[in-house]
Amino acid sequence: MIHNFDPVLIDFGIIQIRWYSLAYIFGILIGWWYGKTILKIKFNNQEVYFKNFDDLVGYLIIGIIIGGRLGYVLFYNPFFYFENFLEIFKIWKGGMSFHGGLIGVIITIYFFSKIKNLNFKVYFDTIACAAPIGIFLGRVSNYINGELYGTPTDKSWGIIFPKVDNLTRHPSQIYEAISEGIILFAILNFIILKKNTSSGFVSSMFLILYGIFRIFSENFREPDEHIGFIFSSFSMGSILSFVMILLGTFFLLKINLNEKNR
Repeated sequence: MIHNFDPVLIDFGIIQIRWYSLAYIFGILIGWWYGKTILKIKFNNQEVYFKNFDDLVGYLIIGIIIGGRLGYVLFYNPFFYFENFLEIFKIWKGGMSFHGGLIGVIITIYFFSKIKNLNFKVYFDTIACAAPIGIFLGRVSNYINGELYGTPTDKSWGIIFPKVDNLTRHPSQIYEAISEGIILFAILNFIILKKNTSSGFVSSMFLILYGIFRIFSENFREPDEHIGFIFSSFSMGSILSFVMILLGTFFLLKINLNEKNR
């Protein structure tokens, strides 16, 4: 198969509507709706969390954008941006980091909950269940854009990205859409809807499972050209995801310990 998708859905000349922008918009809107659904079903006796959720989403959008951009700057290309400081603000040129966006989300939820005197773990779990929706749409749009493509392969489902070269490559974006989007969504929502879990359990599982799925997908993904492999074997995405697994495991053990001490 040959990749021939146009990243621009509609071109008005001055203004363009891109698939990637739509992925962000619909990911937030659908995640917003689904998050409220989770709060109704799982936390129906805590109306205060439902009422404050709309305000939280507004701050989360800011946290995602700032965190995602700063994460890309610091994790993926710090030297370039330190020498070209104004380029940091040119988001339309691309350059967003999932891990940076995640940090932005965590900080936003924590301080919002503290100000409102709410349990931040409730919102952590809610957003963890909704996040795979946006991740799925984002990875599909990465595929449409022909970016974050995979390593060469001889598999029958390999894709040729003409703007890159004539090699048949793994559609690593689709691997991530399936694992980090569909499968992760199914597991986390099964847990939160079917089991009586402690607050923070689902979000801890999100850190662990996303990290595992991301590392798996990174094995089929071409590393960033200006970074390559770190220590000859690991991509930056794998290293950051490994940190996620460690943190998720730490929080999970802490939750289990608190349960035993009750």
